[in-house]
Amino acid sequence: MKRGRDLEWAKSRGLRRACAALAALIVTLFALDLAFPPPLERARVVSPVVLDKDGGWLRALTTPQGRWRLEARLDEIDPEFLRRLVKIEDERFWIHPGVDPFAMMRASASFARSGRVTSGGSTITMQLARMLEPRPRTVPSKLIEMVRAIQIERRLSKRQILAAYLTMTPYGGNLEGVRAASLAYFGHEPKRLTLGEAALLVALPQSPETRRLDRFADRARIARDRV
Repeated sequence: MKRGRDLEWAKSRGLRRACAALAALIVTLFALDLAFPPPLERARVVSPVVLDKDGGWLRALTTPQGRWRLEARLDEIDPEFLRRLVKIEDERFWIHPGVDPFAMMRASASFARSGRVTSGGSTITMQLARMLEPRPRTVPSKLIEMVRAIQIERRLSKRQILAAYLTMTPYGGNLEGVRAASLAYFGHEPKRLTLGEAALLVALPQSPETRRLDRFADRARIARDRV
């Protein structure tokens, strides 16, 4: 009888220790999250826009970093473009917590088979984290992006994340964001896009410098047609 009570007490003590350790881990992670928040304020740095006396558009200036970046507003962007973008870049964007384990497993399996990166596992939120804090493409950097993505998802809604992503996405040269790209390449806002325009705006950020329209128009067209 005494041995049975000792075993029960030992199990209970082990369970209490495990719960205490888990609680300590949660508190530590929460404290670290508060102490080292993601630099979301960087996504709010956009180009000043010069308007006429009636509120009409005259021109936009560059940011302090020399970028032409305009704030993206989802209600003013072609919804079909948004649908296609999410489908291609991050099809589970609306349901994952910042990291998509299925995409990560697919990318890992592809790398194991071919010995090179053939399938990306980064979500839109992870890509936003990388744009906020650029780092070399290494495994430690990818792990940091995953942590940052989860932090971002805790602070912003999915629509806010998508808007920030479309504000900062590079389109070659000093163009950043879908509005700047649409105005520069097509001469109009991205509220209504043709199929070809939408496909090009999906394709360019995947390799913005090697698909620049002003330097590599043929590559840009091939990438557009593939999309």
